[in-house]
Formats: sequence, structure tokens, C-alpha cells
Amino acid sequence: MNAPEPDPSFRRVVLLVAILNLSYFGIEFGVAFAIGSVSLLADSIDFLEDTAVNLLIAMSLGWSLARRARVGMALSVILLVPAMSALWMGWDKLMTAVPPAPVPLSTTGLGALVVNLSCAILLVRHRHRAGSLSRAAWLSARNDAFANLAIIGAGLVTAWSPSIWPDLLIGLAIAAINADAARAVWRAARDEYTSAKP
Repeated sequence: MNAPEPDPSFRRVVLLVAILNLSYFGIEFGVAFAIGSVSLLADSIDFLEDTAVNLLIAMSLGWSLARRARVGMALSVILLVPAMSALWMGWDKLMTAVPPAPVPLSTTGLGALVVNLSCAILLVRHRHRAGSLSRAAWLSARNDAFANLAIIGAGLVTAWSPSIWPDLLIGLAIAAINADAARAVWRAARDEYTSAKP
């Protein structure tokens, strides 16, 4: 069973979103390790995950509904990668107890917010056009924008009162957001797969 073809512009949009995500991944990943930030690490890995999500979407748009649903299920697993990374660095942060530098934390979070809002705006009109695939892309961009606001706040709080906790708690919250997005995409993909069966 073939699904209706999505808007041809959707492929161009997800490729542009993939490029934007990959570009900012390198910046945020480097800053995260330089200042020892759990929230920036979780968010940078999320940029890499979003790159993979959007590239997979671009490749699979001409596939049948059943194959598309299987990709959606795979993407729901990919969404869990940032959560696991944040847990790893969170444990390390508890052992060292050194707060990240607040100015790079907030500044990098602000840059990430600009990128993610741009991606969300590009994707918003396509979020229902390709089932779980477009939903995965839009949810990632939307959730990441919320996470970036929290990262900026963590930097401000850390500047006022140096502590590992704002960064650590935001990093764990980003992990929880990604876990919830993974659940939503899995359910949408499962429903599509069921409806695609003869």
C-alpha cells in the first residue's frame, strides 16, 4: 500500500534542516566538552540525531506506508540517543562537581535556539504530511527550542550562583523530553504500520 506523495518541497525542507543541524552540532559539541556542560552535550548530540532523522526522512519519502512506518519506529529509537548521552555525562558531572562556565553556556544555548526555531518554522506546515516521519522532524525541532530556553536559563542561574545543578537538571530534562518524543513517534509509526497491513 502506497501513501500519498508528500509536498515536493518537503524533501528540500528536511535536507535544509539536516544541514542546519549538522552545522550547529560541531559548535555545540565543542563548547560542551570545553566547559563540561551536561545540557549542551545532550543538546549537541540531539543536533546530530536531528541530522540523521531528517536525512532518513528525505531518503524514505517515496517509500510505501509500511516501509515509512518502519523507518518511523527506527527513528523513535534514535531519539533515545541524547538521553543516554546526558545520563553518562550527568554521572561524570556528579563525580567532578565543577559547574560549567555560564557565559558560553547561555551564548551557545542562544545560538541553538535560533537554529531550532528556524528549523521548527521550516517544518511546521509539513508536520502532518508524511505521518510519523514528518512528526519526528517537527517534534525534534519544537522540543529542542524549549530545551534551548532552559539552557539559557541554566547559564543565567549559574552566573548568579555557581553550581552544577542547573546544568545537570536541564541536561536530564532534555533526556526526558527526547524519551517522550520517542514514545510519541513510536506510537504514530506503529499505528501507521497497522493501517498499512492488508
